[in-house]
Amino acid sequence: MLAFAKRNILLYFRDKATVFFSLLAVIILVALYVLFLGDMTAKQLPDFPAKRALLMSWFIAGMLAITSMTTTLGSFGILVDDRANKTYMDFYSSPISRTKLVGGYIMSALVVGFIMCLCTLIASNLFLVATGEAMLSFGSMIAAIVVIILAVLASASMVLLLVSFFKTSNAFAAASTVVGTLLGFLAGIYIPIGSLPEYLQTIVKLFPVSHSAALFRQVLMETPLMNSFANAPAEIKKDFLINMGVFYKINGEKASTLFSAFYLGATTLVFFMLSLLVMKRKNR
Repeated sequence: MLAFAKRNILLYFRDKATVFFSLLAVIILVALYVLFLGDMTAKQLPDFPAKRALLMSWFIAGMLAITSMTTTLGSFGILVDDRANKTYMDFYSSPISRTKLVGGYIMSALVVGFIMCLCTLIASNLFLVATGEAMLSFGSMIAAIVVIILAVLASASMVLLLVSFFKTSNAFAAASTVVGTLLGFLAGIYIPIGSLPEYLQTIVKLFPVSHSAALFRQVLMETPLMNSFANAPAEIKKDFLINMGVFYKINGEKASTLFSAFYLGATTLVFFMLSLLVMKRKNR
């Protein structure tokens, strides 16, 4: 299984087009933020200390959440290609069991997602330093890595269920484009959740990637939040946290960090079980 996972990881990183398109949604997010989203979001907020650092951390958190899903999606594209090219017939004739084959695909997607998110985190940290902002502390980096693991697990489980329905590369490519385009809106990353209509806020709160974004925000924005709201009333800070999706309001109460972590854990279990059931039925 390890050798098969290694084969998939090498195939992903050797294909520069696959790497590029798995990061396309992130590239679009960066472009939109530079062109107008950054200014638009800043204008919606009053001036306060460390506002620039706070918004940059908010943006980076969204970028990490998107990366966890698009890169695992790109990695699972190898499974679809193998199915479309009937390469799996060669694997089935080998001594390796089907369970290990599926395990290899899952393991490679998790490794790819983790590596790409880690690279994004390191690049973002370097960007903060280059723009004169404080880099993340060692403790924040460790906490961010823990969130990356949770986010990649949840995203990979959802993507595995999605790809289990595709038999052709063209259909998968079309679905990937749609997912990449909608991801930022569904997760409340392009526009702060407080600016969205009530029904869209509900969709955002249900979508697991939005909870990945919330956890990343809680880690990355911790220091800028202290600097920005050190002398502000608690109510103003609470409104900001809810409106910017740092925490979500569930049933009228602010959801805790633990709630978002459990939500991602439950998502991972449910979607992996559904994916394996679907793949088992298709292999009969």
